[in-house]
Amino acid sequence: MKNKLRIQVLILCCLMGFVLSIQAQQPASVDTSGLTRQKDLIDLLKKLFKADQQKIDSTRLKKKFQFSLIPVAGNAAGGGKAVATAFNAAFYTGDPSATSLSTIYFTPWFTLSGKFVLPFRNQVWLPNNALLLKGDTRFMIYPQYTWGIGGHTNENEKILLEYNYLRLYHSCLKKIRKNFFLGAGYDLDFHFNNRLGNDSSALATIPFFDYTKEYHQSTTSSGPVINFLIDSRRNATNPPRGFYLSVDYRFNPEFLGSTYNWQSAFIDVRKYFSFSKYRQNILACWSYYWTVTNGRAPYLDLPSIGWDYYNSSGRGFEQNRYRGKRLLYFESEYRRDLSPNGFWGFVVFANAHTVSEYEGNAFVYWHPAAGAGLRIKFNKISRTNIGIDVGVSKNYTGIYLSLGEAF
Repeated sequence: MKNKLRIQVLILCCLMGFVLSIQAQQPASVDTSGLTRQKDLIDLLKKLFKADQQKIDSTRLKKKFQFSLIPVAGNAAGGGKAVATAFNAAFYTGDPSATSLSTIYFTPWFTLSGKFVLPFRNQVWLPNNALLLKGDTRFMIYPQYTWGIGGHTNENEKILLEYNYLRLYHSCLKKIRKNFFLGAGYDLDFHFNNRLGNDSSALATIPFFDYTKEYHQSTTSSGPVINFLIDSRRNATNPPRGFYLSVDYRFNPEFLGSTYNWQSAFIDVRKYFSFSKYRQNILACWSYYWTVTNGRAPYLDLPSIGWDYYNSSGRGFEQNRYRGKRLLYFESEYRRDLSPNGFWGFVVFANAHTVSEYEGNAFVYWHPAAGAGLRIKFNKISRTNIGIDVGVSKNYTGIYLSLGEAF
C-alpha cells in the first residue's frame, strides 16, 4: 500500500522493520514448496542469532497471522516533517487452497504541526471465499494543494486547502460462483472545517469557486454502493498471477445527508502475467475509469489522481495534481527477482492518465510518468515486500515507501 506522503527515506529505515506472531494453528494444506530456498528479512534477522532455518520455517508456518511493520520519517503533503508507520497483517480464515489471503492495513502518520491521518483498511475473505468483507475507515486532518479542474492547469497557480476528513467505505460481497461476487454497502465522505491555508488571490484564476458557485466549509456524500467483482487472485498483497475486475456504482441522495444528489462509477481492471514457476518474473497491468455519472459531486469528491481506493495510482505525480468529472488511468509494471533466493528484487513501471476538461467534459491532455523501484522480501509466507520507488513526471519527482505492491 502506498502512503499519501512524499517520502524522503533512507534504505536503512527498512531494516527497522520487524514481525510479530500470534499463536494459532494454520490449516494443514498450506503450500510450503519453495519456502526453504527463499529468504526474507525475518530470516536475516534470526540468522544473527544462529537459529536453525528449517525450524524457523516450520514454526512460522504454524502461525495464522503474519505481521509486518516499518517506521518511516519524511515530508508530508502540504509541508512539514512527518512520522509514519506502515502496518500489515495477512492471514487465512480457511483452507488456503480455496480461500484467498485476507489483509489488514493500518498506516497512521502525523506531523509536529498537528496534522495526522488514521487509516484502517481491511479485506477479509471468509472460508472458501463465501463472503468478502472489505472496508476503508479514515480520519484525517489534512493539507492538500489543488489546481482546479482539467488537464491543463497552471503548475504555479495552486491553492493549499486544509480540511478534516472522515471516510467510511464498507461493503459485503457474496460468492455467486467461482471468482464471481456481488454485494452492496455504504460509502461516506465527510469533509469539514474546510479552510484556505495560504493566499487565496489565485482562486480567481482557477475553476474552483465557479464549480460549486459557493464556498462550502463542509460537504457530505452519503449513500449506498453496489459492488460487482471478479477476482481470481489468491494474494492481493503481491499477486503472482490472476485477473481482477471490480465495478462499484455509488448513489449519494440528499435524503441520506449528501450535499448534492449525484452518482458515480468506479471500474478497476488488473491482469498479472507470470513468466516463471520458480521466481518472481511478472508483468502486471492496471487500468481504471472513474466518473461522475449524474448530478454534481462536491469539489473534493471529484475524481482526482492519487485518490483511487488505495491511493496507489499516479506514482510520479503529486497527489490531486489533476482533477475532473472523469478520470482514465493506465499503468504497467515489470517485477523481477534480483537474487536467486528472492530477497532482493526490482520493478520498473510506467503510467499515464487523463482527466476531463472543465468545459466540455472531454479528455484532451495525457500525463505520463515512469519510474523504478527496489524490493526487499519482508515476509516470504505472505509474499510481503518492502517497496522503495522513485516516480518521475515532467514537473515532479516522488519517492514512495510501501508494504506490498502498488497494485
